Amino acid sequence: MLVLVAPGQGAQTPGFLTPWLDLPGAADRLGAWSDAIGLDLAHYGTQADADAIRDTAVAQPLLVAAGLLSAAALGDVTPGAVAGHSVGEITAAAFAGVLDDTAALTLVRKRGLAMAEAAAITETGMSALLGGDPEVTIPHLERLGLTPANVNGAGQIVAAGTLEQLAVLTAEKPEGVRRVVPLKVAGAFHTHHMAPAVDSLAKAAEEIAPGDPKLTYVSNKDGKAVATGAEVLSRLVGQVANPVRWDLCMETFQELGVTALVEVCPGGTLTGLAKRALPGVATVALKTPDDLDAARALIAEHQN
Repeated sequence: MLVLVAPGQGAQTPGFLTPWLDLPGAADRLGAWSDAIGLDLAHYGTQADADAIRDTAVAQPLLVAAGLLSAAALGDVTPGAVAGHSVGEITAAAFAGVLDDTAALTLVRKRGLAMAEAAAITETGMSALLGGDPEVTIPHLERLGLTPANVNGAGQIVAAGTLEQLAVLTAEKPEGVRRVVPLKVAGAFHTHHMAPAVDSLAKAAEEIAPGDPKLTYVSNKDGKAVATGAEVLSRLVGQVANPVRWDLCMETFQELGVTALVEVCPGGTLTGLAKRALPGVATVALKTPDDLDAARALIAEHQN
């Protein structure tokens, strides 16, 4: 059984879309999406520097566009399940047929703008904690006023809060944590700091008529499969200010009997977690088109 997954913010790097635009039809698709949302995705994906694509309002639509382009390049794929980390849930919703591509890009553009506006209210950020026991780490974060915004499994938790709180965390690591690594994101996503963005996104969601998932859609709110498009859309709205439980998604993958995982562009983060938390599951990360043949071979062997 195959699961197709999409990464979240922070996975983007300067120029990462350049080789993908050489594929037949890719530049035209990206151009049409750019016109639809008023953002030059080709420029940001090929020419912009790291600071420019760190901007939440840019990074989020860029990631969804990359996921959709790379998945289309795989050809006819019918995974047993789909899931996404943070903004990758919008990509996964498109994979599942809940949103069409244009609706997904339109929604993520509004999401990125709303979250960027919320992030500008207070200087906030996120840091990954490597190692440690969640039962020790999470209470420690809460004592510092931080939120365990991403519980990723495989010994990784991402803390979010003000820059002052994160500075204290660096100086006072929880017992067992080896490193605290600041992330290249522009705010404390999936925390109460994002509450203003929830209202904006809820209004945007009212304009969308979602379809019910045609594939098993695993939500990162709680790792549960969601059966209706209305519920998927509701979760996409609330997720902005709620923690990501990727650990529970991976537990669900195990329960479903997943044997292979393909991570769409810019892949690497989620396959890395899977290699540690899902031993025996074959993985391929789509970083460049050079990875397509390996992914297609894996899909041919494992998809339902």
